[in-house]
Amino acid sequence: MLIRPFRQADMEIVRELLRQLGYEVAADELISRLARVRAAADHNVVVAEQGECVVGLLHVFERPALEKPCEAVVQALVVDAKLRGQGIGKALMDAADAWARARGLGSIALHTRHAQAFYGRLGYVNVSTSDLMRKTVSPLKRS
Repeated sequence: MLIRPFRQADMEIVRELLRQLGYEVAADELISRLARVRAAADHNVVVAEQGECVVGLLHVFERPALEKPCEAVVQALVVDAKLRGQGIGKALMDAADAWARARGLGSIALHTRHAQAFYGRLGYVNVSTSDLMRKTVSPLKRS
């Protein structure tokens, strides 16, 4: 399995993956959204590829804050429904961890209603009643 940056050629499968998450997005709207996200230096969109097929998607970004240290936020994670349970989601979340560490961020947050057990196995803990989970990571030291 390869974790790599999103490419324009991935657009239709990404649209299908988002549909599996429950988000029906028109093709032209998704093109616009992805262009804005990819243009932002503090956002990262990667896909998991098996063979020649895209089988998962991750969108993570850096959220600055005043009341707490900046952290990474997993905005979207989805693995093709037919392939769940094979380690693809973990590989994508490992990529989120590495991205956060490389940026010197000390935690990753996400909201989930249905995958708390999955994230719990990855070290995330529930920190509120609003389905917020957070994991502490060791940031890389910047030189």
